[in-house]
Amino acid sequence: MKDTLDPRRYEHLTAIRLEDPAAIRRAATARQRHPGVRYGHQNFIVAADHPARGALAVGADPVAMADRRSLLDRLQIALANPAVDGVLASPDVMDDLLLLGALEGKLVFGSMNRGGLAGLVNEIDDRFTGHTAAALAELGADGGKMLTRICLEDPDTVSILEATAKTIDSLAAHQLIAMVEPFLSVRANGMVRNDLSTDAVIKSVAIAQGLGASSAYTWMKLPVVQEMERVLAATTFPTVLLGGDPHGSPEEVFASWQEALALPGVQGLTVGRTLLYPQDGDVAGAVATAASLLNRTTVEVSE
Repeated sequence: MKDTLDPRRYEHLTAIRLEDPAAIRRAATARQRHPGVRYGHQNFIVAADHPARGALAVGADPVAMADRRSLLDRLQIALANPAVDGVLASPDVMDDLLLLGALEGKLVFGSMNRGGLAGLVNEIDDRFTGHTAAALAELGADGGKMLTRICLEDPDTVSILEATAKTIDSLAAHQLIAMVEPFLSVRANGMVRNDLSTDAVIKSVAIAQGLGASSAYTWMKLPVVQEMERVLAATTFPTVLLGGDPHGSPEEVFASWQEALALPGVQGLTVGRTLLYPQDGDVAGAVATAASLLNRTTVEVSE
């Protein structure tokens, strides 16, 4: 990786985009694919799609993720750890990582709906402005992720449910994973807030897992909340745990992940800000700690 103090360290990406934009497609075609997911071997995916919806804050810093050079530095540190299986990214970040050769042998998930900008007056109307299923198939990706916020007081909720169902169908047609991240959401002081109570998360799972004509390729992406045993009992879908904007001490966060990772059906972690922007600044250390929590032993499943 280049010197992180050099402000011109990613200048070559601009030159490639200007003179040879087809290089992105060539890099995707030549990329070595991940060998595939297996039950019991939990996967570790780093998320980097927050900036595309204007969510730049981490903790008390409102613009922590604004510097693209810093974000790419941190992503390359994380992806260099062999325990990190892959990335979840918006098209702009994914294309940079492809050009950097950082996705060799990795799982790749595209971020699909980024139109519900943070703080937007119609935030719930979360349009699919990112990757499409066809584009992900052409890139050789493993799937796509969609945020599905269900706000019972907002009429746009029905539109996002319909759009999510259609996108699940389009991914399934390409035999690609649909990673659905559902929340029951409410409006408070003009802002959209996700209800992280156990019952609300369970209800969001019940609604989200019924979307689409087939659930064959659908995964859940869920927050770690109280009574995760009850949450995981609500679905038979492979489930990855999200990190969200970190709250509490790193020790408390990692302990909550470790407890949830021990539950049946949990296929791993899909975490971004908590690991890319840790309180102590040690990205490699945070990634290594998270990796140590994963179950990497394939198990036999009784029928």
